[in-house]
Amino acid sequence: MFDNLLLRILLIFLLGASLWVMAPFWTALFWAAVLAFASWPLMRLLTRLLGGREALAAGLLTALWIVLVALPLLWLGFGLAEKMRAGVELVKNLQVSGLPPPPPWLARTPLIGDRLIGWWYSLDQQGVAMFANLKPYMGQMGNWVLARSAKLAGGIFELVLSLVLIFFFYRDGRRLEHFAYQVLERLIGPRAEHYMELIAGTVQRVVNGVIGTAAAQAILALIGFLIAGVPGAFILGGLTFVCSLLMFPPLIWGPATVWLFLQGNYGYGVFLAIWGFFVISGVDNILKPYLISRGGNLPLVVVLLGVLGGLLSFGFIGLFLGPVLLAVVYNLVSDWIESPKRALPPPTDKAP
Repeated sequence: MFDNLLLRILLIFLLGASLWVMAPFWTALFWAAVLAFASWPLMRLLTRLLGGREALAAGLLTALWIVLVALPLLWLGFGLAEKMRAGVELVKNLQVSGLPPPPPWLARTPLIGDRLIGWWYSLDQQGVAMFANLKPYMGQMGNWVLARSAKLAGGIFELVLSLVLIFFFYRDGRRLEHFAYQVLERLIGPRAEHYMELIAGTVQRVVNGVIGTAAAQAILALIGFLIAGVPGAFILGGLTFVCSLLMFPPLIWGPATVWLFLQGNYGYGVFLAIWGFFVISGVDNILKPYLISRGGNLPLVVVLLGVLGGLLSFGFIGLFLGPVLLAVVYNLVSDWIESPKRALPPPTDKAP
């Protein structure tokens, strides 16, 4: 008895130590598992075409993910860093030499052009005093930007690491599925297969919802860019798809709208601003919940609470984790309610 207790304590200690060692990689492992699961039909098709060579199929799909996702994200990260450095240099130059001459299109602005020119020169004359007043806050703003930049860089690194780890999920996917089923069977018994299908279906619908919504936003953004005459519309549409996966599509259509105003195309600028806010960004609130709830037995309110609550509680990873947790809990409670009630023991007659 004492030996069994020591063995269990040792096993718990080893399990805790293993989880502690793996803690820095949980997010990357989670993303690798989600991406591998979402693209598993493609993995099976490619394995069949390559004559059953799973390692080769896994390597090709991993390379495809790196080209489609990792390289654009790295390019976007370096581009943002370059823009931040340019912004810092611009602020330093403004402190020394003041504002440049007002652009010609500012004077041509209907009704308020002269007033804008006056504000421009007034701001230029008061620039030194303004920077002196803002100087105590610029350090705090710099620290805030630096912290957000480090967080963004960490997120990009985790995603790139997950694209490396996805190779092992592809190659060993069947063994990992069998291992997960055995663990679940030991925990909940014969209902393991039901909950395996439940978790798999929920993750599949969430992935379809996220990717489907990002594709729809990219297409709508492309239509808006083509109508407004924004150059490089197809490239911007592809970048919108990437930013939609990160849930920030305004990072693309917002600067494009500003560019139209700077070029004097006010009509198209207003159109793209309205199109971006109500159509490109607005479709996320309609299409994503529909795609996630479609084909499942979960009420829509459970899906919405899972998506929104997961995002607020766990960040972007909660977009997948929240609906899965609520789906499992909802089905556990449903099974408990539908299970036959335990028969009560018959009453016993007590002697007087």
